[in-house]
Amino acid sequence: MKMVKSLLLGSAAGLLAMGGAQAADLPVKAKAVEYVRICSLYGAGFFYIPGTDTCIKLGGYLRADLTINGGIYDGPFWNGEGGIRDRYANFYNDRSRLALTIDTRTATEYGVVRTFGQADFQFSSFGSTSSIGVAASVNPGATQGQVNNDTAGNGYVAVEFAFVQFAGFTFGKSASAYATPWHGYPGNNTSFLTGTYDSVTGINNIQYTWQFGNGVSATLGIDESGAQAFNRTQIINAVGTGQLGNTVLGASGGNIGFSGAASSFITGVGTAYGGNSVPDFVGNVRVDQAWGLFQISGAIHDNHAGYFTNANDVGTTFNNGQNQAGAVNFGHPDDKYGGAVMAALQIKNIPTGAGDDIKMSGSWSLGASHYVLGTSSPDPSSFDIYKGTRFAMGVVTDSIYSGTSVSNGNVATQLQLTRGWGFQGAFNHNWDPYWSTSLFGGIAGLSYNQTAKQLYCNTYVANAGIAVRGGGVTSGGGTGGVFGAGSICDPGFTISEIGLVTRWTPVKNLTFSAEVLYAYLKTNMSGTITGAPTARLR
Repeated sequence: MKMVKSLLLGSAAGLLAMGGAQAADLPVKAKAVEYVRICSLYGAGFFYIPGTDTCIKLGGYLRADLTINGGIYDGPFWNGEGGIRDRYANFYNDRSRLALTIDTRTATEYGVVRTFGQADFQFSSFGSTSSIGVAASVNPGATQGQVNNDTAGNGYVAVEFAFVQFAGFTFGKSASAYATPWHGYPGNNTSFLTGTYDSVTGINNIQYTWQFGNGVSATLGIDESGAQAFNRTQIINAVGTGQLGNTVLGASGGNIGFSGAASSFITGVGTAYGGNSVPDFVGNVRVDQAWGLFQISGAIHDNHAGYFTNANDVGTTFNNGQNQAGAVNFGHPDDKYGGAVMAALQIKNIPTGAGDDIKMSGSWSLGASHYVLGTSSPDPSSFDIYKGTRFAMGVVTDSIYSGTSVSNGNVATQLQLTRGWGFQGAFNHNWDPYWSTSLFGGIAGLSYNQTAKQLYCNTYVANAGIAVRGGGVTSGGGTGGVFGAGSICDPGFTISEIGLVTRWTPVKNLTFSAEVLYAYLKTNMSGTITGAPTARLR
């Protein structure tokens, strides 16, 4: 036993000795491992991706808002159930959005390569643009991913930006070169301020930018022109059947008044645009200095229509065989190029206070109405606002044409381009580091030449069962209703908005704001119209 005990004690002593010897060989203090290295080359917030020379910045925001008597993000009720103000309308709407951004920069022997992406995770009121009545017929497709999935436990993901920049080029989904740096937000919260162009949610494009020094630059771009790109509104084929609502209308001064139902009796229009043919060519020249910014922009837009038949009329389905069969045999209108120009100005360092500024822009368009109407979502095909027994309307188009079947001699009228203009601006004032206020507004108008008025009023509206008289436009044979003597049929209009927003930022990166917005629609229609009720009234 003594021998075993001695062996055990000896082994323990040996282990301790060995351990002491190993400890003596280590440095006095181990060097900390640097898992994250700050990258100061491209501004605050960047750090190196471990094991690479690429710098990355993670960012984003969370926004929650509530709109009363309007759509999400303070959208005016300028059509739909909200414009009618019936009991199917949502009189408040809300949305919650989480936006995540990833920005990477890699220095190469040919310059910096940048990638940027933004994804939005959001959830809105069901039928948030106007009503549960409209949403009930549209949103069942949400579960198949066809529309925004604003249903319990769901929501949807939207991609705003996804682009690569290198050596002056930009490839991918980014802001259009036509837009101003502030897009449609000179000082507002609302996403529906009219009067200029807005691509804040991105558009597929290719761009090249020249930097001339001293804040002077120029950019040329090629933008996607499809419907999903928001660069076009609609083309009307005036041969259409139109839609006559269930209305009995009465006099109301300068507006078309109504009693009973409030349907889209002459505003339910579809689109006769063809597929993507030619992209939009855009560009700008910009001076950006300490005093502010000045920019001139231009765009060229192709009006590429369908066929000279009623195949593209409202109430028919594109490519459903029955209505499209043989459409190509009737020919089509020639493409017509339109476009837009814009001048924008920002003035900084104004005497009202530190950080105050004024932003404004003015636009003109021909056959490219979206460039003056603004908003980063598809504009409505029409504006329809009801108040009591009065009704104001305006039709939004890029152009109007007409073509009939062979049995009618294939009488055709080529595309008539719609003229437009717009203006918007804001005065932004900082009361102190925590409070700020912006006064903003926008206005836009569309107008039609006499041929376009004839097509819309004589052909399109008359086929809806309405006889049009007055204002130099005459048509008989309508069976569903009639404009009164002296009435004027003119689909042109002016839409204007004015608003005020006040913000409170109690701590960094947290802002509470309240905004009020008033919208007014001035229609070029006037007189009275009587429609023939064919179904129950709302």
